[in-house]
Amino acid sequence: ITCGLYRTGFLTRCALNILVGLLLIVVAAWGKGFGIVSSIHIIGGVIAVGFFLLLIAIVGLIGAVHHHQVMLFFYMVILFIVFLFQFGVSCSCLAMNQGQQEKLLNSSWGMMNNDTRNSIEKKLDCCGLFNNTQNLGVFMSDLHLCDAPCLKKSPCLTCGEKMLQHSSEALKILGGVGLFFSFTEILGVWLAMRYRNQKDPRANPSAFL
Repeated sequence: ITCGLYRTGFLTRCALNILVGLLLIVVAAWGKGFGIVSSIHIIGGVIAVGFFLLLIAIVGLIGAVHHHQVMLFFYMVILFIVFLFQFGVSCSCLAMNQGQQEKLLNSSWGMMNNDTRNSIEKKLDCCGLFNNTQNLGVFMSDLHLCDAPCLKKSPCLTCGEKMLQHSSEALKILGGVGLFFSFTEILGVWLAMRYRNQKDPRANPSAFL
């Protein structure tokens, strides 16, 4: 009975890992798909965490179904490593303030050619990056070349405003979800350890003598 309870809890934990992994990948891909937001490498780290979480959850499910000692051992070790990495990435997502995001956006925007900038401006329906004294020369040059649809209707918003709003939302969601579920992964490690040490009821009892 005890083995069955641990097995049920462990399988539930693996299924939850799959859902969390998919959620992290989807939200991070949504963030990367928003043009210049892909320059924030932390989001790439979140996708990597989600992928490994999916992979290790599948390993855990197979190990639980077959009560495979070696697979369960590797599940525990790798899940603990994923926990450490996910915890660090999640804290980085939550700690990144607007000023740091602006520096990343300015750096990435400066490395782009005019065609890439025009493509982003049309996609986001905006012109230029930031309209401030520090970037006034670059902004006026971008505004002169801008061909976004918003020019025909009303004054355009800057792309920096839209990107900051979007990236802030993505980082908060990724950081919050990742941080919350990183602590539940410790429960997964504990369940795997307890279940691994239980005798397999389907096995030959004499094998443990």
